[in-house]
Amino acid sequence: MISISEGQKIGVGITGFGVFFILFGTLLYFDSVLLAFGNLLFLTGLSFIIGLRRTFSFFFQRHKLKATSFFLGGVALVLLRWPFLGMLLETYGFFSLFKTLGLLRTPARSHRCPLSGLSWVLAG
Repeated sequence: MISISEGQKIGVGITGFGVFFILFGTLLYFDSVLLAFGNLLFLTGLSFIIGLRRTFSFFFQRHKLKATSFFLGGVALVLLRWPFLGMLLETYGFFSLFKTLGLLRTPARSHRCPLSGLSWVLAG
């Protein structure tokens, strides 16, 4: 079993609140204050979970600099009260950053299809 430290537990809570505020700010027609608070909580929680050094090295790898600039540029735009454009940039940067982890795979992109009748449809 994986042992989780108290700091990591706090980080999960902070990240959860960050995601909540981002979703709530989006539901309230891109409220810039809620989105900015959610962004700051998300980044703070991520640094609590994996540590400051790993967070920095994750975002600033050479092959991820474009995605990082879109993500952090979006955060900056949200903080400067341009919430819609900032969230668009953040979303692109987020998906570009985390696509290498394999967390964002869709079933249609998988190599095998358990339903033999649909395998010829998804093969294209």
